[in-house]
Amino acid sequence: LRRLSHYLLAHYQKGTRPVRDWRTTTNVAIDLMVYAILSVDEKNQVLTTYIWYRQHWTDEFLRWDPTRFDNLTQISLPVESIWVPDILINEFVDVGKSPHVPYVYVSHHGEVQNLKPIQVMTACSLDIYNFPFDVQNCSLTFTSWLHHIRDINLSLWRQPELVKFDRSVFMNQGEWELLYVLSRFQEFSVKSSDSYAEMKFYVVIRRRPLFYTVSLLLPSIFLMVMDIVGFYLPPNSGERVSFKITLLLGYSVFLIIVSDTLPATAVGTPLIGIYFVVCMALLVISLMETILIVRLVHKQDLQPHVPEWVKRLLLEQATVLLCIRDRKKFSRSRTQSSDISRQVDNNDSTAKLNHYGCEDPRECETVGGVRLAAAFAGQAEGSPLMHGVLREITAIRQFLEKREEFRDVAHEWLQVGYVLDVLLFRAYLAAVLAYSITLGTLWSVWRDA
Repeated sequence: LRRLSHYLLAHYQKGTRPVRDWRTTTNVAIDLMVYAILSVDEKNQVLTTYIWYRQHWTDEFLRWDPTRFDNLTQISLPVESIWVPDILINEFVDVGKSPHVPYVYVSHHGEVQNLKPIQVMTACSLDIYNFPFDVQNCSLTFTSWLHHIRDINLSLWRQPELVKFDRSVFMNQGEWELLYVLSRFQEFSVKSSDSYAEMKFYVVIRRRPLFYTVSLLLPSIFLMVMDIVGFYLPPNSGERVSFKITLLLGYSVFLIIVSDTLPATAVGTPLIGIYFVVCMALLVISLMETILIVRLVHKQDLQPHVPEWVKRLLLEQATVLLCIRDRKKFSRSRTQSSDISRQVDNNDSTAKLNHYGCEDPRECETVGGVRLAAAFAGQAEGSPLMHGVLREITAIRQFLEKREEFRDVAHEWLQVGYVLDVLLFRAYLAAVLAYSITLGTLWSVWRDA
């Protein structure tokens, strides 16, 4: 080995290209195998990979006759002692922590094999719009930085089909999954100068979305489902408002927690970020709808009567459109109960009037306090006590009629609130379903692509 090493390196000039005729082109065959995807920095647009890089070329000054050296056909030589092609990766942005391999293999035909692992930190245009179902395509361009194609030409060591689906050394337990590696040879020139050869490898990787689905999507979906379920709370109670405010605050805290998990770039926003914003907007719309319904159905003494166009639009047409079958029955039952209570109050008032001498209750109801005063005139003419009693009875009757009127107004607005609540709930549910189906379809297409 020492004699052969001294024979090969004694008069070797590593500073010149190893060809005897300068017109001869040195062909460098290269190959790579992806070992691991170390990190994907979306903010800085940097991909860090660990690859096994291989290259071989023919050195015309490193040939020998094996019979003169004990049939030795292969030897390892220090890489610093021989000529090595200046093959670099154009996308390099930083020097990784790659182990140094100090030797290369040389065969007696002059074929040199340089095998080494490289930690590659390259610039890559990362598209995070489909996060967490994104597929990234990053290129590794190998080219000679100085020599043009007449001096150094590049070729592929193996067949492109073998390189494409080679996952024999890939560590497949990380966040990213290696789909395939494409290879392509091309020539390029700068401002009509000499052409350069380059070999491009396209590393196509896909993110595994299970972690992000469990930690990001499912909690958001659960909160939206709880918001929809909250519509089944009675609209005339204040519990629905407090419930939806609690959901909105909980969703805000959830977004603060997951904000560090989402990738951030200055170019665009991932679709899942838009999804979270739309969900927040839906929760706000749901809260506003609840506040509107509670405002309508809450009993107010100063509420005006429901306009006729609102009655026709909501209590008649909308009930048919929404298939609310028991709304009229409920309305009739409420009206009947109000009539019964009114009749009971009238009977009580009539009984009190008959106790003081009113013979005809309908007559008393018609003329009110004037006819009643005339009926008592014969018995208690000029009595201030009876006049006071009549005034009190008239005031009580007016109070009961006014209260019943307020009940009817509140009941009408309650009916309007119930119908409007059903209408807005179904519109809200249709919007949520349409939005969910659209997102699910898009993510399914991207997942299968």
